[in-house]
Amino acid sequence: MPRVTSVDFDDRPDRVLLDRLEWYYDAVPRHGARVEDLGPLTLFVREGQGWPFYARPARGWSGAVSAAAVDRVRARQRQLGIPESFEWIAETTPTLRAAIEDSGLVVHEHPLMVLDPGALVPAVDELSGGLWVRTMGPDDPALASALAVPHLAFAEPGTGVGLAGVTELAEAVRARAGDGSVERVVARIEAGLTLVAAAVEGGTAVCAGQHQPVGSVSEIVGVGTLPTARRRGLGIAVTAALVADARSRGVETVFLSAGDDDVARIYARLGFRRVATALTAEPAE
Repeated sequence: MPRVTSVDFDDRPDRVLLDRLEWYYDAVPRHGARVEDLGPLTLFVREGQGWPFYARPARGWSGAVSAAAVDRVRARQRQLGIPESFEWIAETTPTLRAAIEDSGLVVHEHPLMVLDPGALVPAVDELSGGLWVRTMGPDDPALASALAVPHLAFAEPGTGVGLAGVTELAEAVRARAGDGSVERVVARIEAGLTLVAAAVEGGTAVCAGQHQPVGSVSEIVGVGTLPTARRRGLGIAVTAALVADARSRGVETVFLSAGDDDVARIYARLGFRRVATALTAEPAE
């Protein structure tokens, strides 16, 4: 894996940095997926229960990708009964978007942001508005709510105050009880593959997120605030806690994909800078 000693945060893509992110994107699913090599594309197939994975450019692929190659992967995904989804970095595989769109899928853009290694991230206590923001161990009593709250957050996208509150969160926790989702995350926490942080109020997580370290790289994922608890700075506080935890573990490159430009501006307050564009694709609804 290439080693990054400095990062230029300007308008030019840093190829060494993007290669490091590509390595990470390929490495993460391999902990819990079967890998199928399909020419210029790699399909990751989830082993066991959990969020389904996706297809993405094969590791080291630098050539063109055709719509026919995308169609072959989609046919395999349908055969397996898994979502026809793709994820990639626009700047490293520039031909894939046209092939994806020619295949009939819809492409979504997300700012891909990396934390400036020299960024001085504020202390969590300065950002949390008095709430207890903590990283969570496998036996934390608020863990189930921390895993459920992002689902409610993403169901009501945006940064404005929404409708779902603590009643809906309690219902979501009950609905997920017994499905193995908490146990799977507990196993990942114990293995050091996933770290969860949350802002806790009244014993319940009202904002939560994760980071997933592999070597010296980690991605912050799934940061979501209960819609009725938005506009309190909780997302930025949880992100700061995740950054602090990642740095304490020797992580050198911390990155994330923002939902949109409005969300990206929030992360920029912590020192994240846009370095590229993360693309996802799926069938039209």
